[in-house]
Amino acid sequence: QVQLVESGGGLVQSGGSLRLSCAASGRLFSISSMAWYRQAPVNERELVALITRDDTTNYADSVKGRFTISRDNAWNTVYLQMNSLEPEDTAVYYCRARAPGDIGPADYWGQGTQVTVSS
Repeated sequence: QVQLVESGGGLVQSGGSLRLSCAASGRLFSISSMAWYRQAPVNERELVALITRDDTTNYADSVKGRFTISRDNAWNTVYLQMNSLEPEDTAVYYCRARAPGDIGPADYWGQGTQVTVSS
């Protein structure tokens, strides 16, 4: 089991920056990757950024060059640095950890943190 708690969301003006944090606890040694997703009203939840055990990263096209995902070595905390924020980035941001489960990989989710970007 892995528990996740996000923080760092808030209200920011367009062009501003925020850093989200995801604090993980539990069976951290089993985690193979962690990611940030977001979900805006009436939209599907979408992948924003992902980082793997060997620090390979992937980003949604819409955030490339503006967002950076990083982690500490022990998976205690994963960060999402968000720069040049746009109103379209407004959403609830969720942290997800993936680890082996009883039948294939298991995903663990945090409760989400709201990011609102004003124009």
